[in-house]
Amino acid sequence: MIILYHNDTTVVALSNVDSFEIEKNSHLSIASFMTLLANDFPDEILVWCHLSLKEQLNISEIEKLFHHKKLLFSYNPFGSSFLDKNIGYIDESPFARVNTTVTFPTWQMSSWVGGIHSAVFSIVKDEIPSEKNFDYFLCSLAKLSMPKGLLCYSEPKLLKQHPATINLDKKNTFVLFRFVKQHYKTRWVFLLLLNFLLYGRKFPVFPMIISLFYKNRNSRSINLDGIVVQSSRVVVTAGTIDVIIPTIGRSSYLYDVLKDFAKQVKLPRKIIIVEQNPLEGSTTELGYITAEKWPFHIQHIFTHQSGACNARNLALHQTESEWVFLADDDNRFSPSLLVDAFKLIKQFGSPVVTVSYPQKNERKKYFNVIQWLTFGAGNSIIKRDLLEKVKFNMALEFGYGEDGDFGMQLRNTGTDVLYLPEPEILHLKATIGGFRTKPVLQWQNDAVQPKPSPTIMLYKILHTTDEQRLGYKTILFFKYYQYQNIKNPFHYYTHFKKQWKQSIFWANELKKEA
Repeated sequence: MIILYHNDTTVVALSNVDSFEIEKNSHLSIASFMTLLANDFPDEILVWCHLSLKEQLNISEIEKLFHHKKLLFSYNPFGSSFLDKNIGYIDESPFARVNTTVTFPTWQMSSWVGGIHSAVFSIVKDEIPSEKNFDYFLCSLAKLSMPKGLLCYSEPKLLKQHPATINLDKKNTFVLFRFVKQHYKTRWVFLLLLNFLLYGRKFPVFPMIISLFYKNRNSRSINLDGIVVQSSRVVVTAGTIDVIIPTIGRSSYLYDVLKDFAKQVKLPRKIIIVEQNPLEGSTTELGYITAEKWPFHIQHIFTHQSGACNARNLALHQTESEWVFLADDDNRFSPSLLVDAFKLIKQFGSPVVTVSYPQKNERKKYFNVIQWLTFGAGNSIIKRDLLEKVKFNMALEFGYGEDGDFGMQLRNTGTDVLYLPEPEILHLKATIGGFRTKPVLQWQNDAVQPKPSPTIMLYKILHTTDEQRLGYKTILFFKYYQYQNIKNPFHYYTHFKKQWKQSIFWANELKKEA
């Protein structure tokens, strides 16, 4: 491990290396200096730290954090990011709102303190210009490398203690527009300008124009496949797993799922099935559970209360094994599913993974193990001890967003969600089943129907910034226009504002009830 201490612009001191002349290379930017170190020391962790935080650097913790090579950590102890918070206008991802109290996935890196392995740096240095602004360089590196398999985190454990908050320099709108132009599609630059005008009553047209002269960096070829990953973390001990499956009206599909589990090379210990039928006097449709012999224990729960959130919460309380597989009743998969998934869980040292979940004939978009934007309640494997901290939000029952909310709860405990491109679970997207009786929504008779769905709005309120919600509002306005009947854009805008306000009202009502 080599530690670079810097003063914002240049490296002023080194630790754990004697053969490198600082004065000779004092003219170099921090990124360029790190390039030289990565070339000379290809098997070291490169750590940077602002000179003012030298005494707070938690050196003993750093090697534990780097349990494999494809990792990038940094931390800003002063509670603000390098980029303007208005990045939320065009970035809806969970990586834009960082929980600085826990280990949290994000591309928003900081020059205050951080670390990366030389093997990674040696690859990305040729694809990303060595900016004089080290913060910009780090954010660019992370933004471009996350989709390629680099796991990037805000990590408070990098420091022993957190210094008192200070007033940092005012954010630079020119830098924000430049970053958007270089790391997003060009249309987002114009949308950012529009959102500034709509919600900030500002019109930074000059920063927008200047940004158009910068070349987009997304076409750059970063390939980290040559870096071998083998985590030193031990996340699997017993290796036992329970499966939970909520079901309603899909007995034939569920039977096929159970048959697929029965063929597994690694068998689950127990499968918990929560069968829902809201009709009074109804009984189970799953006679084959007792009529046939299965190579695992099946715990069958029958309830007249419909709803996937309630069903999954019931099942989660019944789990006993070290791991839990959240499955659906219309999945199909190979006999090696669990064996292959556990191989990658061990390799990456991850307590939560979401498995690739394509529908028939759907083309795969992601081919690397990456930090996932959301969470799949029908295709994820979780270490059971995490379930003591999270549950499915009943306020989102019969709506949308419960999967994403569950994933955000996990992230806010300091647990990341990794996506596995292999193995695959085929999602049949069965047309039968669903809700036997259509749920009565509290707002369904309102004169002005909420837009978006109040459950979606509740997710936005709980897990996104004000800027992210307003950016989503702009996008929804344009997307929804073609599907509604009001064709006069001014009348439509007036009506849309009423719908948005109604959605916020009901979202807050759901929050109170929950």
